[in-house]
Amino acid sequence: MSKGGLATCLWYESGAEEAARFYCDLFPDSRIDRVDRAPADYPGGKEGDALVVAFTLLGHPHMAMNGRPEGDFTDAVSFQVFTDTQEETDRYWEALTADGGSEMACSWCKDRFGVRWQIVPRVLMDALGHEDALVRNRVFVAMQGMVKIDHAGIEAAIAG
Repeated sequence: MSKGGLATCLWYESGAEEAARFYCDLFPDSRIDRVDRAPADYPGGKEGDALVVAFTLLGHPHMAMNGRPEGDFTDAVSFQVFTDTQEETDRYWEALTADGGSEMACSWCKDRFGVRWQIVPRVLMDALGHEDALVRNRVFVAMQGMVKIDHAGIEAAIAG
């Protein structure tokens, strides 16, 4: 865990360790750094349950905690993952939307734990910042019609 700086903390009702392991298995430069377990039974669980999981995701420190009061994660916070190829986009998208996850519009999806993600091809980000306003508009219109971003569709919009 980082000695300074900033770390994202995700508070789950339960399943923090499962979620952290899923993310670390999916993304490169990711690992479980530490799991703090309950030393004894407690009102919300039993001895040995994961309480806090410190992990590195895509090179950035995170924490996952169990014990959140009832409620869901929201669209107000999401993780953006930038991709270089359609294969990479597809791999992340399929893994995150599997087993109860869901697709949303314009590169957004929700994983089975309720966390929101944006799987964003770099070609899209570059095109949305293109110097030509007509290119930016074509790309924006194309993106609005997509759920998972299609690299070829974005490249076609760039080309006109």
